[in-house]
Amino acid sequence: MHQALYRKYRPFVFDDVYGQEHITSILRHEATHNSTSHAYLFAGSRGTGKTTCAKILAKVVNCLNPQNGNPCNECKNCKAIDTGATTDVIEMDAATNTGVDYIRDLRDNVMYTPAMLKKRVYIIDEAHMLSDSAFNALLKTIEEPPEHVLYIFATTEPHKIPATIISRCQRFEFRRISVKSLVERLMYIASKENIDLTEEGATLIAKAAQGGMRDAISLMELCAGSHTTITGELVNNILGTSPYDKMCAVAKNIAEKRYSLLFDTINDIVVSSKDILVFFADLTSFYRDMMVQKSSGSAKYLDLLPQEAKLLEDTSSLFNMATLIYHASLLDDAYSNMMRNPSSKRLIAEITLMKMCDPKLSDSNDAILSRLASLEDKVTLLSKGVITPIKEEIKSDNDTKPVREVESDEEIADEPYEIKENTESQKSETSEGGNSYKLDNWDDIIGKVEERDAAVGSFLKSCDCIYSKKHDKFYIFTTAKLMATMLAMDKNKKSIFDAMLCCDININSITQIEIVFKKSKSERSDLDEF
Repeated sequence: MHQALYRKYRPFVFDDVYGQEHITSILRHEATHNSTSHAYLFAGSRGTGKTTCAKILAKVVNCLNPQNGNPCNECKNCKAIDTGATTDVIEMDAATNTGVDYIRDLRDNVMYTPAMLKKRVYIIDEAHMLSDSAFNALLKTIEEPPEHVLYIFATTEPHKIPATIISRCQRFEFRRISVKSLVERLMYIASKENIDLTEEGATLIAKAAQGGMRDAISLMELCAGSHTTITGELVNNILGTSPYDKMCAVAKNIAEKRYSLLFDTINDIVVSSKDILVFFADLTSFYRDMMVQKSSGSAKYLDLLPQEAKLLEDTSSLFNMATLIYHASLLDDAYSNMMRNPSSKRLIAEITLMKMCDPKLSDSNDAILSRLASLEDKVTLLSKGVITPIKEEIKSDNDTKPVREVESDEEIADEPYEIKENTESQKSETSEGGNSYKLDNWDDIIGKVEERDAAVGSFLKSCDCIYSKKHDKFYIFTTAKLMATMLAMDKNKKSIFDAMLCCDININSITQIEIVFKKSKSERSDLDEF
């Protein structure tokens, strides 16, 4: 008969309990010196070992041959407790027995001596679910119990337990188990069960378990059902989480205002029937990592693989702290809104990502602070000469005229137009950081130019603009030679450059703008073109 792995590998001695040495060492010492308390309160999040330690403690106080504070697990008392063959260890679920009548029966029965063990042990799980009257009924017997009675309360919400109960117990706080300890235990169980588990897969499972050993083992058993090697990719697919590099790509698309790729991301999630809530939870967690990286300058506080730490460092450099806080607040609000309105998840997600791209779409204080911080950064870069309004064109053998003339796309090396419209190649290249891409906010840039010079702005409406990462250059293509000549004037290129700065385009001191005249197949005069 199959037994769940978290039950099969439940510890039977204190030495096997992972991540709670600060508790097990005290319990072992008390058991060794026969100085156990009459009542204990075990508090902590789920899957951290509260009930497990309670059962081990119940065995060790009744063991006929304890070994260094641990039960021997060989004597008749230990075996009786393990098999449930004794009525002297009572494990009750307070979530289903909350009433005072049940507690009154318990209080009346504590006066009877154990039937076969040394002590009668009451393990009350989810103790915070007991009613106030039930707690009141327990007060006297907890304060002055018979010598043969031991109470152990386990709870995930200790703040709901009355102070009068807590003051009568010896309290232990169970910590979330570290990712390192979880990975170590998972690799051990995998080796025993012949499960092919990679370290990356174990790390992702441990992070998803959020400090709970039971959750980690259950998730590993779930992934093992695929009967293949448990890799990081498999874990992400089964749990519906997003890989770290995808979160980095989304954050970069937000920084570069690449709206179409962000809409593609949401569309892919919807088409694949994944939950947008999970995606937003992962993105919020990634923003938290960026804030930690940005403020501390180190990823040592985060449980990351070396390659993930490098991705995080590169991505966090694209944002200032005010913008990260603004984006985090938007993500938090969006998550709450999606919880309240599950039918509008997609709309809420897309509106949130648009607001993250452009702080001008929000009038909140965080949005204003983000805009001010970005403006301060640009002023600082301008004052230090890192950003200059326009860079003097570097002449080369192939660039001897202010306007380059081409007849086909192939005449420009690594031409951005190799990316065709509405093709899978465009989606893959741009989403994975291709060499070039079209500007999604080209219309916004044209609007800024029109505010300064209406003529130049009207010229740009018939032009295409593509950015080449390889050359750090903006190519503006036009099929009108007179228009190309006018746009190539320094003052007009400066207007375009300034408009890009106003639209938060990432530009540094070596970025160039090049006007490219693409010859039309039909012969037309400059006047006709104008």
